Amino acid sequence: MASSPQTTATPSQQSPSQQRQYRPQTAWVRSVGYLIFFSRWLQAPLYLGLIIAQLVYVVVFVIELVHLIETVMKDPLHIEESVIMLSVLGLIDVVMIANLLIMVIIGGYETFVSKIDIEGHPDQPEWLSHVNANVLKVKLAMAIIGISSIHLLKTFIEVGDLGDPRSDTEEESLTGDVYTGEGVFWQVIIHTVFIISAIALALIDRMSQNHGAGARSLTHKPSDQVVEPIDPLPVPQGAVAVSGYIIDGKFVEQR
Repeated sequence: MASSPQTTATPSQQSPSQQRQYRPQTAWVRSVGYLIFFSRWLQAPLYLGLIIAQLVYVVVFVIELVHLIETVMKDPLHIEESVIMLSVLGLIDVVMIANLLIMVIIGGYETFVSKIDIEGHPDQPEWLSHVNANVLKVKLAMAIIGISSIHLLKTFIEVGDLGDPRSDTEEESLTGDVYTGEGVFWQVIIHTVFIISAIALALIDRMSQNHGAGARSLTHKPSDQVVEPIDPLPVPQGAVAVSGYIIDGKFVEQR
C-alpha cells in the first residue's frame, strides 16, 4: 500500500513552540534556575532604603521651607527677589529629586522585581502601564536634565555679573559660595552632555521599538491574516435543488 506523501513545514510556517525545542532539564538545573530567578528579591531592600532616603528629603524640604519663611518674616519690607528665588529653586530641586526617587522605586521594582497589583486604582501612574527598562532609562535621563537645569539656573542667578571685565576673577555669590568662569563653563558642558545622552537614549528606544514592530510583521501567523469572503458560484438557470446521498461513488436521489 502506497504511503501518503509527507509534507515538511517551513520555519515560517511552524509555531514558536515548534521552532525552539529544549531538552528536559534535570532537577539540579531547574533548582539553579529557580535560585537565580528568585535572587531578584535581593533588590527589594534597596528600594526600601530609597524610601527612607525620600523621607530624609521630606525633612530637608521642611527645613528649607522654614528658612524661607524666617527670611521673609525677618524683614518683610526689604525682601531681595534673588534670595527668595534661590530659596524657591532649592525647594524645587528637592521636589525633583524626590520625583526621581519615586520613579526609580516604583519603576525599578515593577521592572526588575515583581509586578505591583494596582490595576484599576484611580491613582495609578499613567507611565506605569507601559514601563520597561528602556522607558525607565529615558524618564530618568529627563529627570536628571531637569535637576541639572535647576542647578544651572541657580548658578546663573547667583553670579549674574561673573563675566564682567570690571569684576574680580572669582565672584562671591549670594549664598557665600565662590564661583569662577571656568567652573560655570564646565557646568554648562556637563548639562549639555546630559541632554545629548537623553536624546541618544530616546533614539535607541525608538529604534528598538521600530525593529520589534518590523520583526513581528514578518513572523506573524497565517491565521492572523484577514480572509476575504469568497463569492458563491452562480446557480445555472432552470436548476432544481435535490437531496440524496452517495453510494459507491454514485449519487442516489432521495425521494
